Amino acid sequence: MKPRKAEYGDKNICGANIERIRKQQGLKQTALVAKMQILGVDINPSSLSKLEGQTRIATDIELKAIAKILCVSMEELVQTEK
Repeated sequence: MKPRKAEYGDKNICGANIERIRKQQGLKQTALVAKMQILGVDINPSSLSKLEGQTRIATDIELKAIAKILCVSMEELVQTEK
């Protein structure tokens, strides 16, 4: 797994979870973007990178599509460590 170059931002709480789950499943960002676009979500690799880096806000539509693609609940994407 390639390590993250920059620190996480503070614009969302789901980005780090999305990145972790995506990498655990062996899915590249470009593949996730392509699957999201198939579901009708207008996103590009740069936007996904910013979402995962927590430097931009995630929309509910994006979260729903990502949860579906990664086969996890939306709740799992937004849960914080206990």
